[in-house]
Formats: sequence, C-alpha cells, structure tokens
Amino acid sequence: MTTSALSYVCGTSDTPLLFKTIGQMFDETASLHGAREAVVVCHQNIRWTYAELKERVDAYAAGFLALGLNPGDRIGIWSPNNIEWVITQFASAKAGLVLVNINPAYRSYELEHALKVSGCSALVLASKFKTSDYVATLLELEPAISVTEPGKLQSSKFPGLHTLAVIGGDADGFYKFEDIAGFGTKETRARVADLSSTLQPDDPINIQFTSGTTGAPKGATLTHHNILNNGYFVTKRQNFTEQDKLCVPVPLYHCFGMVMAVLGSVSHGACMVFPSEAFEPAATLRAVAEENCTALYGVPTMFIAMLDDPSFADHDFKSLRTGAMGGSPCPVEVMKRVISDMHMSEVTIAYGMTETSPASFQCSPDDPLDKRVSTVGTVLPFVEVKLIDTEGKTVPRGTQGELLTRGYSVMQGYWNDPERTADAIDKAGWMHTGDLAVMDPEDYVSITGRLKDMIIRGGENIYPREIEEFLYRHPAVIDAQVFGIPDEKYGEAVAVWLKVKPGSENGTNVTEDDIRSFCKGQIAHFKVPAHIRFVDEFPMTITGKIQKFVMRDQMIEDA
Repeated sequence: MTTSALSYVCGTSDTPLLFKTIGQMFDETASLHGAREAVVVCHQNIRWTYAELKERVDAYAAGFLALGLNPGDRIGIWSPNNIEWVITQFASAKAGLVLVNINPAYRSYELEHALKVSGCSALVLASKFKTSDYVATLLELEPAISVTEPGKLQSSKFPGLHTLAVIGGDADGFYKFEDIAGFGTKETRARVADLSSTLQPDDPINIQFTSGTTGAPKGATLTHHNILNNGYFVTKRQNFTEQDKLCVPVPLYHCFGMVMAVLGSVSHGACMVFPSEAFEPAATLRAVAEENCTALYGVPTMFIAMLDDPSFADHDFKSLRTGAMGGSPCPVEVMKRVISDMHMSEVTIAYGMTETSPASFQCSPDDPLDKRVSTVGTVLPFVEVKLIDTEGKTVPRGTQGELLTRGYSVMQGYWNDPERTADAIDKAGWMHTGDLAVMDPEDYVSITGRLKDMIIRGGENIYPREIEEFLYRHPAVIDAQVFGIPDEKYGEAVAVWLKVKPGSENGTNVTEDDIRSFCKGQIAHFKVPAHIRFVDEFPMTITGKIQKFVMRDQMIEDA
C-alpha cells in the first residue's frame, strides 16, 4: 500500500487482476473442480456439482440465443433467490447479454422505470413471492402480453421487449423458464462456444439500479472486469479456497449477492448455499449447521435476527470461520457475539457502493476487533482512494473529507445517462461517493457521515428524493420532505412531513393510512414511510433552505 501524509492510498496485491470474462472464469472453474459441489439451494432441494451447473448454464445460454437475443441485448431478472437466478446470471454472461437486476421488492412504478431505462429485450420473472404477484403486475402495465404469442410481444410502452419467461409458473404470453434450456440448437451451442473468444472483459455485462438524489433510480453499468475482480479479491481477503462453503441469505439482485457471494465463490471454486428465497433467520441457521458452511454473509440486522432467533441454540456453528458484513455499521456487541457464539473469528467488514462493483474497503481476518467495528478496513487491491475537501484538495490524514475511489472497479457509467454519469465520475476518473470519511496513519478508513441525503434501512440504500418525487403524484400532496430517523431494528426508518391541499376535495381528511395505501404496490415496501406527519409549514433558514435536520430532531423527540 502507498502511505503518505495525505489521505490517499492504492491497494496492492501479489495476485494480478483477472483479465477474462465471467464465462471464461466459470468454464475454468468447472474444468478444475467439476466434481465438487457448486451450489446447494435448500428450498428447492437442489445440490449440483460444477459439472452439473455448467451443463445447465450452457443449455440456457444456447436457449437465450435461440430466442433471438444477441450479445449486447439486455435481459432483466425480477425474482427472489433461486437456482434460476444463478443459471440466468452465468448463461446471460456466456451469451454476451447484459443482465438487468430488478429488485424483487419493486412494484409497478419502479418496474416500469427499470424496463424503460434499460431497454430490456427479455425479462425473466418469478410467478409470485409473498405479497407480490409478478405476472399480474406486468400484465397490468402491458395487457397485450396475455394475447400475444410468447416471444412476439410488440409494446409501445416497452419498445424492444419481446420475450418474457416465468419461473415456476405458466401464463399466456410467457415462456416457461424451464423450457428455454430445450430451445438451443447445434448452431446456437456452437455460437456460445465461439463467443467465449470474442466477448471482451471490458464489455458491459450488468446493470444495477441505484437510487439517486435527483429522483428516479439510475442504472449503474458494470463490466465483466469490474465485478469478476471485485468478487475475487473480496473472497481472497477472506482466504477462500475450493474447500469453502458460503451461506448466502443476502439477495442476488444486489452486488452483495451476485458479486461478492456468487462470483467470489465461483472464482475460487467454493460452494454456494442458498437457504431460502429471501432472508429467514431460522432457515439460514439451519443451512449453516446442516451444510457445515465455513462462511456467512449478511447485513448487521440479519446477524442480529439470527443471534436472537429462538432456534439459535439448537444448531452447531463450529464449521464457520469467516464471512462478511456490509450495508451499515455493525454494533460492537453484535460483532463480539458473532465471533464468540457463531465461531466467526475471521469475519470481515466490507464497504462500497453499487457504482464501485461494490467493495472498495474490507477488513482483514486478523484485524483487531476495534478496527473491525470502528473502521471499514483498508483499501482492496488495485483500488485507489483519496479524501478531499470542499475545494477538491486532498486532505491530511486524520482530517474528514469526501471519499473518492478510482480504478478497475468503477462503473462505466449510468446507462444512457451521460449527465448524471459526469456528476458522479470526474474527468480524472474519480468516483465521488458522497460519503465523508477519515483515514488514519495505518490506512484504515472510518465512514463519518455523508454528503448525500440518504437513508440506510437494514442495508437498503434509500434516497429521499426518489420517494418525494413519487409522493408528488398523490393528488392531495403539495410538498413532501422525506428523511431518516433512528430505528432500533433496521438502523434507520423512513419519515416524511407532508403538506396537503387545504380544503380541497382530495386534500380533506387525508390520513396516514391513505398515504401508505397510495404507496402500497407502487414502490418497494422498505421505501414506504413508517412515520408520517401532516404540517402547514416546513422549518427553513432565513434564505429559504429547508432544514431536514430540524424535522428529524422533532420526530426523534416525539418518538
């Protein structure tokens, strides 16, 4: 590492960057470790070796091409965790398709935006999950699907979208996902093989939506090179080998799942274990014990839920040694219990953002406890970071500044959005995170605050502006100010102050339940305000700037 009096450091490694595509890496791992377990999906009763997983992946890659998809086309996936997600991730990469991750908690408003922005040609979706009926939601947005032959959709609302495939279900206008593997031909299989040598590591391969301060979510565009290396080096810092078995309760639609867990495991020949469709404490504990997992990923709220689960004492966790926590700071007492009660002596903390593939910092397994709870560790290999002041000058160590990152992990940009890309990445290639941080003399970095007006609820990044823009669609809402307040369970909760039309037909007797009902089914559940207050005025400075900190303090006091 490069140490200086200024807050700048570049991560080094004795292992070079991997300059290969995800498909090439997958094939190499399958060749080296074909007989070893690759994936266990507990809720689907699936246990496949790398050879068995490769057989399915190759069949689906050929099937996708047979559906008329071509390298560079976007294929969305809207589903909770399952084997179909993993197959689609690798099959799309081998076919040169750009995988568009759609949060399974998204509702119609968010889904419509994601499909339009990314210009998906195909969409793989679950049938139903919990309170979400994915097929019904999509049919509500585009009724023509149900009267159209599968693969022949022509939609004015979603130009380019022609193919829909449903997982574990059957509906008019949709292919069954399970049938796609049989669509491949000798020609499309040969084409998949040929693409292995023509696809490039710098090709875009993934679009992940991240909310923004200016409203609608942006599609961070990531390459093979971005995410393959990030997954590899995150797990390398945890000393992963083919002997490891990683329990993955985190969602696949997020970088934590598909990059740090899936690509991290496959790049080392390790096994992935999925305990359930979405996080369930008891199911995760059971999977760790029964599968003898050596590693476990999660956000701090997940670990808190597992430690407090009634079934915790029924399981043996002696197989565990490492893992990663991310998404939000971990309380020191929780970390102590994870190390002592779950035997995760080598657990690490990771920090990053979707736009940086995601991780930029990570603790080492042998870091002292105080470093693992008070900092986000040191910079990962081949990543540069620096801290700057408001004038853009690098600040001395021990001084707070905005955290910037540069290197292989920085995204190509926001999909078809050069303006907001330029706002995030400067001319020198530095990604401006919007987070405030301090770097100590030993290169450890502590996150001390944020410039961005962001809420972190249970590991989910929520930008108030996006929710405000949505609430303005309510006929009674004049103005909305959204902010976060502390929450014992999730870290932060969404709160909003609303001005509504006085005396109008729509504005009379608007209640909190009315606002929540308006949100339900339109935006993800974790964005729906938990605390709502109707006001006549907002606190403001003498120059007319709204003071959200005053609202926050008042809500905290009332709570």
